[in-house]
Amino acid sequence: MPKLRVLVVGGGAAGTAAAWSLSRSPEKYSVSLWEASPVLGGVATTEELVLPDGSRVRANDGVQGGAVSYRNSLKLHELLGFKPQPVKMTVQFGKDKNTWSNIGAPSELVQRMQPHIARFGRILRLVDALNFVFAFVPIETVLRWWSFPAEFGERMVYPLTALFFGTGNQTPNVSAAIVARVFLDPQLRLFDYDPQRLLSQSPEMFAFEPLGDIYAVLADKLRTAGAEVCLSWPLAKLVRNGRHAKEPIVATDTAGVSAVFDRIIFACPADVALRCLEAAKHVTWWERRVLGSVRYYDDVTITHCDTEYMQKHYELEGGTKTDYYIYTDSKDPSKLEMSFDLGHYQPQLRERPAGSCPIYQSIFLDKQKCESMWTRPAIKPESVLLVKWWHAFSHEVSHFRWVVPFARFAQGTVGGTTFYAGSWMLANTHEIAVMSGLAAAWRLGAEYPFDDDALAASQFDSLLFLAHGRSRKCCC
Repeated sequence: MPKLRVLVVGGGAAGTAAAWSLSRSPEKYSVSLWEASPVLGGVATTEELVLPDGSRVRANDGVQGGAVSYRNSLKLHELLGFKPQPVKMTVQFGKDKNTWSNIGAPSELVQRMQPHIARFGRILRLVDALNFVFAFVPIETVLRWWSFPAEFGERMVYPLTALFFGTGNQTPNVSAAIVARVFLDPQLRLFDYDPQRLLSQSPEMFAFEPLGDIYAVLADKLRTAGAEVCLSWPLAKLVRNGRHAKEPIVATDTAGVSAVFDRIIFACPADVALRCLEAAKHVTWWERRVLGSVRYYDDVTITHCDTEYMQKHYELEGGTKTDYYIYTDSKDPSKLEMSFDLGHYQPQLRERPAGSCPIYQSIFLDKQKCESMWTRPAIKPESVLLVKWWHAFSHEVSHFRWVVPFARFAQGTVGGTTFYAGSWMLANTHEIAVMSGLAAAWRLGAEYPFDDDALAASQFDSLLFLAHGRSRKCCC
């Protein structure tokens, strides 16, 4: 029986997970992976930084780590020989009289907001119980319906939501049901809700080892298994010649080189996939409806060593080591920025000698609408170590209204030849991306690899049902 020729478009967490899962059965699949950039990893990259003293360090950029519940990511990395390092997550929100944290004594703001914190916890339980309704209601609307003061939303709820999802200036539009799950879902919650302080724990998270090394090993594993890994190889057009699985698929790159496949997994951004399909003038109604509803924003990450900038915009607490910092704009408190201390968070940077140059990373979101409000110009140019632009999808409630519930209907289009993977199917996390890639491979007949881990399998099954409308129990 001839092998099934599968093209995976995109070499990030989703695409590499799909290709790896398929490549475990080389007798069944001939796998080709096309990635537009010169390395695998997508947004999970490692960059070499040249510090002011001339020394060089390697730092992860874009993806840092995650929660201990990210079992599929952890299992895959461990199979590749990498073990993420534990980190006790600490967060500092705001500055001066508006500051608060999950460590130390309750701040003036927390004490003033305590009655609202207790009431908000009760509302979240209601939201979670009626999640099928509140999935379509922004957190801003929930706060308004129950008459919470603006200060509580702007200084506490929005910064906390931005921390969880990296949503920044779109935070008020995030689905209320998703916010509730972070506290109340027994498998996915990051913190236990504290009715006195909102947050009072430093939960154990993990920091990835250098992601460049992880994805380099994964590339070697794919090639050893017989998969074709094509870097700096962007897809330009995909021609599906019929509406049946027996018809060939012709993929053409930007250099005009074409190849023929039987199946395709789009593991790239939704707008890139739609553009490739539109170039061939063959897009199904569901593909256009789902892919076209994913909204993207242009964000930039500045890696720097400007302690003066950090002291001006964040509460550094006189040297207390903190992982994450959240800045709230004084003129429009619904607008947020985030920074974190890489030297404290990443294991290879924590091992540097005391007194080493600090390394911070500041994230500025939504260039089109909010660039004029960014504090980026305050970072001294000579302190900038790296500038990286990102094309990230929005977590606003429209995503959970028009994309998440209907993504399953874009799967298996054109006679079961075309499938989709990526964190855009739910939320922008490395774990969602990995599971979505494994799910797309499963749809093509690959076995799920982590059934020995009950939590990993349970989360995979949930994602499989959500993104594909399929259940492994009934194999339908």
